[in-house]
Amino acid sequence: MAQAVRTQRSLISLLNSDGEAHPVENTLAIVTIVLGAIAAFSTFSPGLHLLSSWVGLVGIGTGLWGQFISSTTGERFLLIIGLGAAAFGFYLGLAHGGLFGGVIG
Repeated sequence: MAQAVRTQRSLISLLNSDGEAHPVENTLAIVTIVLGAIAAFSTFSPGLHLLSSWVGLVGIGTGLWGQFISSTTGERFLLIIGLGAAAFGFYLGLAHGGLFGGVIG
């Protein structure tokens, strides 16, 4: 009886589902996830509005650029999750004081 062969699946193999390496696209996806997490979790403290708004803005930029050049569905999935978290952190950072709140003006 033939048994199904199971291969080891890692995060990189899920991102490179087409069998080719995409180092730039994978890096953008992981950076967007990290920036989105920082932006979203820093909104729990309103005093960190500068951090959450700036990191969220940079996360939105990397997420949009990553979507523009992404090659696989796995990359796009991570980019959308990170982009949503970055936008959430950015908008709450703006609501708590903005990009320059208290520093300029």
